[in-house]
Amino acid sequence: MQKFDVLIVGAGMVGLTLALSLRKTSNLTIAIADTLPVAELTEEPELRVSAINVASQTIFENLSVWSAIINERTQAYQHMHIWDKSGIGKLNFSVNDLDTFPQQSHLGWIIENNVIRNALWNKAQADENIHFFTEHKLANIAVGDSEAFASFDMSQTSNAKADMPMPMPMPIIAKLVVGADGANSWVRKQMDMAMISRDYDHHAIVATVKCSQGHKNTAWQVFMPEGPLAFLPLFPKGSDTCSIVYSTSPEEATRLTELSAVDFSKELTAASDGKLGTIELISDRFTHPLTMRLAQDFVKGRMVLIGDAAHTIHPLAGQGVNLGLLDAVSLAKNLSLQGASENTNQLNIGDQKQLKAFSRYRKSEAIEMIGAMEAIKQTFSIKQPAFSFLRGVGMSLLDNFKPAKKRLIHQALGLKTELPDLAIKKLN
Repeated sequence: MQKFDVLIVGAGMVGLTLALSLRKTSNLTIAIADTLPVAELTEEPELRVSAINVASQTIFENLSVWSAIINERTQAYQHMHIWDKSGIGKLNFSVNDLDTFPQQSHLGWIIENNVIRNALWNKAQADENIHFFTEHKLANIAVGDSEAFASFDMSQTSNAKADMPMPMPMPIIAKLVVGADGANSWVRKQMDMAMISRDYDHHAIVATVKCSQGHKNTAWQVFMPEGPLAFLPLFPKGSDTCSIVYSTSPEEATRLTELSAVDFSKELTAASDGKLGTIELISDRFTHPLTMRLAQDFVKGRMVLIGDAAHTIHPLAGQGVNLGLLDAVSLAKNLSLQGASENTNQLNIGDQKQLKAFSRYRKSEAIEMIGAMEAIKQTFSIKQPAFSFLRGVGMSLLDNFKPAKKRLIHQALGLKTELPDLAIKKLN
């Protein structure tokens, strides 16, 4: 048997952030199980990108991985422009609105997922108390009063070379199992955890495009009756490349993806009202359905869910990854508090009172975000002309009401009054 304090299932951005956060705040030993290999960066940008807010940037800084991320392909944005295709409403946000944070030079970053994951992975690989299990999938987990037992599926291996058999790993015993394994979480199924889910009746089209007038370090989003279309600026600085996220009905998504590249580009140019100039598709198009998911509970015995394993939201505000990263550092803080009264370096992992407190906190944050996304989606889906006019008036009033705008910006940046220590910027 191999014994660890924590077994993390899933080595994506959220799972790796949890591992590094635990090592930052404790002396725990960590096992990470995930057969998804690290993907090397290619010359072309990855289709999957994330909007990283200031709170998440601070987490990466405090985990000493931000420099590795920023040295790769990243794009900051200083402005956001949002408008209503069906009306007169528009909103403009700028870093200049943050007069209470004069040191803040941007509103956020658009970064390829692989850039972030690779930096976290390399940092974790360098820690001798973080052990990776990447060749075999887990087969089952049995949970007792004081520990959990996890065994591997020996019939499968991630090594494609049959003439290079990998040694069979021994089962793992851990005091806590964390599911950070995505929306279709295997750990959640092992927990037999009920889910609240709702089809958004949207499919997201993701692609990379060029804009003849450049992105101007701005995140652009137009709300149409069928759904929102976002243009997210990509590297290098000052370039004309954007990642698009086009959320629309399944029927419209099928129609758009079946268009030729030229015709699809024309549709994007028309949808964006020419604000970025002529749009040119320069990548494949990837489409996936959008579903709201919320686990009934994030904790069951010695098993915990974080990130997309616990909740998924509509991508219209780009907050899914940021929500998951806060799950990770919040759980790390929670586990460090469990050992605060102990006179030993070994934490008393598994205290149900503390874990339930974590679950309530993070579930309430997820519910708040789910509610906000639903409200925005429903507001912009109403097609009546009278409502469109009123919506436009409301947006215009908000655009000129600085206190409300400032509050919205702070929320988008993740600058809340109560944050885990790792999400708070250290003062020099």
